[in-house]
Amino acid sequence: MRGLPAYPPMTGQAAGRLPEPGENYAFEMKWDGVRALAYIEGGRLRLISRNARDITVAYPETYGLAEAVGGHDLVLDGEIVAFDRRGRPSFEALQPRMHQRQAAKIARLAVAVPVAYLLFDVLHVDAEPVISMPYTARRELLEELVTPGDHWDVPPCFRDDGAHVLAESRRLGLEGVMAKRLASPYRPGRRSPDWVKVKNFRTQDVVVCGWRPGAGRRAGMIGSLLLGVHDEGGRLRYAGSVGTGFTEATLRELAVRLARLKRETSPFDEELPREDTRGAYWVHPVLVGEVRFGEWTGDGRLRHPSWRGMREDKNPEDVVREE
Repeated sequence: MRGLPAYPPMTGQAAGRLPEPGENYAFEMKWDGVRALAYIEGGRLRLISRNARDITVAYPETYGLAEAVGGHDLVLDGEIVAFDRRGRPSFEALQPRMHQRQAAKIARLAVAVPVAYLLFDVLHVDAEPVISMPYTARRELLEELVTPGDHWDVPPCFRDDGAHVLAESRRLGLEGVMAKRLASPYRPGRRSPDWVKVKNFRTQDVVVCGWRPGAGRRAGMIGSLLLGVHDEGGRLRYAGSVGTGFTEATLRELAVRLARLKRETSPFDEELPREDTRGAYWVHPVLVGEVRFGEWTGDGRLRHPSWRGMREDKNPEDVVREE
């Protein structure tokens, strides 16, 4: 990015409820996809993931965005989303696109599972950073700069009753709502209370630390994954196991990837329940996934987790428990 500085994305804090009415927040729908910053320079687009990987090649249908910004050099922030057959954002539908780097397969997937890049912020315009501008001014600037296309858009934000927006997100089957303080700047690389995320269902990033073999219909395959998250001190803690939510194709792919990461000892420095680890195979803790779950138990385990997919856009050291 020759003349444009690199920006780590700003993130929000999870909460069980939205800010109170009158606290000067705007509300955006939370999209169930992959975060990406767009660097548009000299009429060309580069997409950079949350963990600073170049993912441009995976989403060729977004390339036209570079010609839809009036000739400006920009840094934009947004979410790459795929949709299910009902037209709802689907993290599962996005999974085949996330790690693909082969041009022929990408071309086929772009037809079968097209994506949309949903933009919600602007960080840099030509030679000037705009991160110090308040949210309201950045939103107005974003809407002025970007001409919507078939595979990119600037979804609306709402400044009325947040409870109504959250209820509408549930009706539409969306992940939740982001509340953003109207006067807030963009804080690169910060998890800030100026952005508050409220989800309609609970999800948690997890580090894959091992697996146990299956039985019955899953004999000879992975039966469950052993999971970890980091505590406040950075130590990897056991978070339980997940054995549901997998397709056979996912299990086959995981088996190949985990075989390359085999290690002889547990990556945890704590004693684990024998019933959870009997027959376990351990792996180096470098892969990140996401689960949907009911709640955290008193001993720090995920209750009723279900696998949602890999998170190629996140680093294992960044995986912490979300309250």
